[in-house]
Amino acid sequence: MDKWLEANRANWNDRVGIHVKSRFYDVEGWLRDETVPTSLELQALGNVEGLTLVHLQCHFGMDTLRWARVGATVTGVDFSPAAIAEATNLAERAQLEVQSRFVCATVYDAPEALAGERFDVVYVSLGSLCWLPSIDMWARSVAKLLRPAGRLYLHDVHPLSNSLDDDGERFTFGYFEAPEPLIFDSTETYTDGDGIASTTTYEWNHSLAEIFGALHSNGVVVDAFDELDWTVWRQFPWLEESEMGTWTIPAERTRIPLAFTLVAHLAG
Repeated sequence: MDKWLEANRANWNDRVGIHVKSRFYDVEGWLRDETVPTSLELQALGNVEGLTLVHLQCHFGMDTLRWARVGATVTGVDFSPAAIAEATNLAERAQLEVQSRFVCATVYDAPEALAGERFDVVYVSLGSLCWLPSIDMWARSVAKLLRPAGRLYLHDVHPLSNSLDDDGERFTFGYFEAPEPLIFDSTETYTDGDGIASTTTYEWNHSLAEIFGALHSNGVVVDAFDELDWTVWRQFPWLEESEMGTWTIPAERTRIPLAFTLVAHLAG
């Protein structure tokens, strides 16, 4: 696992500088417009003013800091030192450093890195679970980080669409979690900008049953679940951009789930 972790960390360290400068993330617009969480997220979690929120795999903190803008005290966790440095800088630029902190740790090490602290909300945003070898270890960390009755919000790529090749035309990758990772070698990232130097990555797919089962086994009860036929980036070349800026399936093609959302709480 150390080999996989270090390769992925090097890849994400390379991505940080590219992403910060990209049109995709538009950091200057984010600062200017004081962007807040999406309506989908706000509807799912409601008023978070005064609540504590930890964002696992926070990257350079944009999605984390959106929650600080609506009153939460936020903690971002990421395994990339470059991402944590940029997140801390972004919090200062947005004048949100009082309501936020960023900690460098893996998801599996997060409960220990945060000294056993518990949170009202664990937040996991799009593109996270595929970087984790074990979904059960992820669910165990989530449970350790939640206060009793604390809530998990997860929005991620659907494992069905994650099984398709880059063209979205044929099933190439396994739907179920496997002991050995899928190995990729690419200079590209999902944003515009320069190429990546550390090109090799290791990824895993996790079925919906495995995700639900792991949460259940660790005392996390699913309250709401939805499958989405849209996503926020052009996952396949045939997706069409909507007026809302999301990417959707054209009318002439078969509709499949591209992403999903899940809300759950810790029993007890």
